[in-house]
Amino acid sequence: MSSPLTDLFPHPIVQAPMAGGPSVPGLAAAVSEAGGLGFLAAGHKTADGMRQEINQLRGLTGRAFGVNVFMPQPESAESGAVGLYAQQLAGEAEWYGTGLGDPESGRDDGYDAKLAVLLDDPVPVVSFHFGVPGPEVVDALHRAGTFVLATATTVEEALAVERAGADAVIAQGVEAGGHQGTHRDLPENDKAGIGVLSLVAQIREAVDLPVVAAGGIMHGGQIAAVLAAGASAAQLGTAFLATPESGASPVHKQALTDPLFPHTELTRAFTGRPARGLVNRFLREHGPYAPAAYPEVHHLTAPLRRAAARAGDAQGMALWAGQGHRMARALPAGRLMEVLMTEYDAARAGLTARPAAGGGAR
Repeated sequence: MSSPLTDLFPHPIVQAPMAGGPSVPGLAAAVSEAGGLGFLAAGHKTADGMRQEINQLRGLTGRAFGVNVFMPQPESAESGAVGLYAQQLAGEAEWYGTGLGDPESGRDDGYDAKLAVLLDDPVPVVSFHFGVPGPEVVDALHRAGTFVLATATTVEEALAVERAGADAVIAQGVEAGGHQGTHRDLPENDKAGIGVLSLVAQIREAVDLPVVAAGGIMHGGQIAAVLAAGASAAQLGTAFLATPESGASPVHKQALTDPLFPHTELTRAFTGRPARGLVNRFLREHGPYAPAAYPEVHHLTAPLRRAAARAGDAQGMALWAGQGHRMARALPAGRLMEVLMTEYDAARAGLTARPAAGGGAR
């Protein structure tokens, strides 16, 4: 299902922008060079840090790439709950020999400054997470020659993406690793996530936009499945975590296939927003008590997560991963792209070779 956006990259594979370190320029360049759409994650970076990574990426590839931006978050009504959570985490701080972070370190993630950079020095694609900007921002990016995408986890959110004038919607199923890109963080919806295949089908019926499917996709056969469901491309994050080019820590990469971490859960333990990660000690002990307060909890736990990473302690880290994490392959990103496309082509050939329903010998 070709569109001006998907014409930018020959293979229907988008590398998910994974904030916190994995989506480095080397990974994005390798994916783009192999025919996919590589992405940088601007989340949790300064505008200048984002600019530097864009310049590094341009030095590695002349092909199209994208940059992901977090939308500013509304004020939280959970200040008291954040204080109680800080008290609960005091033992963690003592264990790791560090202090807790300041929960009031900022809510907008440098949004305006990042937009200014992206308008002053445009990139081919910009995507938004945790919401969608207004039509005036989308129009400004369009005038700069940039394609605009935004994540949706429901049909209602996809309709908001369409009203804003975006070029495509990223349909993020509940299987996806990392943060769910819900536009409004409502605790009552924590158990209401929709699987990617159902979500793609629903969004395709509701909006007239290309759909990029995201959520637990690790194999070329799954790419074929979401395209058969109506998507124009598939977005893969966890599949690229274990590659040598990924900026994820060695501990994180090893944990993806470690029998000690057999499954994932959505949790607020590390950031205050639902995010899917490997179940470890920190998630089990603190997840049930973490308040719905992002980015306050993210700032609060940041020193703990950094200290755990320095110590190589997987039980204290945010090990973001999708439900398909056990299928991770530690291949170079370019080689992984080749394998995914071989699997995709084989799956498509199998689908077209099947007899029509009711046919065959009797």
